[in-house]
Amino acid sequence: MMHCIAVDDEKLALDLLEDNIKQIPFLKLVKRCKNAMEAMDVLKRERVDLMFLDIQMAGVTGFQLLKSLSVKPLTIMITAYENYAIEGFNLDVVDYLVKPVSFERFLKACNKAYDLYQLQHRQLFSNSIIQRDYFFVNVEYNQVRINNDDIIFVEAMKDYIRIHLANTKPVLTRMSMKAMEEKLPVHQFARIHKSYIVSLPKISAIKRGLVVVAQHEIPLSDNYKANLEALLGLQPE
Repeated sequence: MMHCIAVDDEKLALDLLEDNIKQIPFLKLVKRCKNAMEAMDVLKRERVDLMFLDIQMAGVTGFQLLKSLSVKPLTIMITAYENYAIEGFNLDVVDYLVKPVSFERFLKACNKAYDLYQLQHRQLFSNSIIQRDYFFVNVEYNQVRINNDDIIFVEAMKDYIRIHLANTKPVLTRMSMKAMEEKLPVHQFARIHKSYIVSLPKISAIKRGLVVVAQHEIPLSDNYKANLEALLGLQPE
């Protein structure tokens, strides 16, 4: 769940933002702010992961607010003005939306922010623990060692996952995909579908909607495509 604030000096714009936010299950609105100073006060007191920010407001502008923050939340600019987009992206905003904003476009921006949020937290988690090149899973009341380098891909199967390994048969264990992701180093593995995690060094090709890993063709979801391309250093299609 991402905690967010909406900052705009127009009540109608705030009402619309609040309505859109309520429709997105991974967002929780912490506070509506009618100016930058209110937002600054909330940012000091509350956990804020994502900020929806107008630019032209009375007093302190949205850009002035962003520039004043030493630690910035992920930010989506929502404005009536197209000509500030370059300045917005120079401040590393997640997305720049021009009013009126359709819900489809709003959702796309929020999904982008959520992907970045998950990636940041996975990196923080990985940096906070001792990195090992193996882990253990429970298989029929035994603890079985899995070496990271032996994994080809991981497949979700309802309440279980199947770990496909090089030179040996797959291992079936009761575990969620989220728990599996947290065991794997982010520089070596990537989620490419709700049901699949693959070993990046073992990818031999990427086709339209498919990733080839050790002669296995695995579906590539649009929701994970951009992250995979970034991890592999590929240019988006």
